[in-house]
Amino acid sequence: MTADEIARLVVSQAVSPAAAAGCASFRGRWVEETGGSTDLFFDLASITKPMTAVAIARAGIDRREPLGALLSEALGTASESVPLELFLAHRAGLMAHLPLHAPLLDGHPVDVPLALRAAADARRREAEGPTPVEGFAPLYSDLGYILAGAALARAIGARDAGDAIAKLVLDPLGVGSRAGTVRELAARGVTGPFAPTEDVLWRGGLVAGAVHDENAWALTALGGSGHAGLFGTIGAVLAFGRAVLDGRGGRGPFAGQDFNWLLRERPGGTLRAGFDGKNAMGSSAGTRMGPNSFGHLGFTGTSLWIDPDAMVVVALLTNRVSPTREHLAIRDTRPWAHDALWERAYEITALTP
Repeated sequence: MTADEIARLVVSQAVSPAAAAGCASFRGRWVEETGGSTDLFFDLASITKPMTAVAIARAGIDRREPLGALLSEALGTASESVPLELFLAHRAGLMAHLPLHAPLLDGHPVDVPLALRAAADARRREAEGPTPVEGFAPLYSDLGYILAGAALARAIGARDAGDAIAKLVLDPLGVGSRAGTVRELAARGVTGPFAPTEDVLWRGGLVAGAVHDENAWALTALGGSGHAGLFGTIGAVLAFGRAVLDGRGGRGPFAGQDFNWLLRERPGGTLRAGFDGKNAMGSSAGTRMGPNSFGHLGFTGTSLWIDPDAMVVVALLTNRVSPTREHLAIRDTRPWAHDALWERAYEITALTP
């Protein structure tokens, strides 16, 4: 199947109202194919996280730096002395989530410094004592990325994490008009079209042209947080995946960048730093992506997977949360879609002279 056929099948099976799919393969040069709603900007959700991690690596921030040295709101909290790297690896001992947006439900603004301090102090009960070298047992945490994104912005004098990612990741890739926060895109004269996400009563109905994640909306509005806030087209997401592989091989805009600490396997699970690895059994990556593959999923129905052995990148963007996050058909769809895209990557390589 072509990328376009894969995207259309996702929509026809009522997985989501819209979809875009793409794949790329490197054999001396990159060959790629995209299909579906290729000009539509999808809420990338947690695909923002690997972009935050790559931005931190490119910013030259010492990953061993304690959070309190980078973010004043963390001083005096449980996270003050925890190295930045452990937040990116989900090993800082933090809870998975806090409803930092709660004041909005009562019509009150969110005190952002107070919210950041609450996130930094949200230590799990079982994460006690001094921080181990490899961190605490891994637990996927948006809070860690909220803090890491705020620290990144503070370190380089950016407005927020979304602004920092634009400067350090998207602009060097030449995709600043195809990916970014709603605010950054608007500054470039890009006003969509944006794939709608959820119908949320307290936000006035169907969310479109604004981030779906409530905490990101509360903290950075039309900007971007470290865990969510970026929108992008399928081509822009593929460009990011290609650039990460290129950087590892000493090519492209990220050449010479040390991504080894982001991508190395870590004890206790598949979570790396900025990326997730592939589970041996039942992975959403499918069966064709190799055992060393890494990538990330997004809550809104997005995904990016990178196979460094096959030199293949695949991505699937959907708005499966529209009109409700309770629609979960994407769980069964992702593995076969990723398999089909991996296979298509090899087909287009063979077809290209």
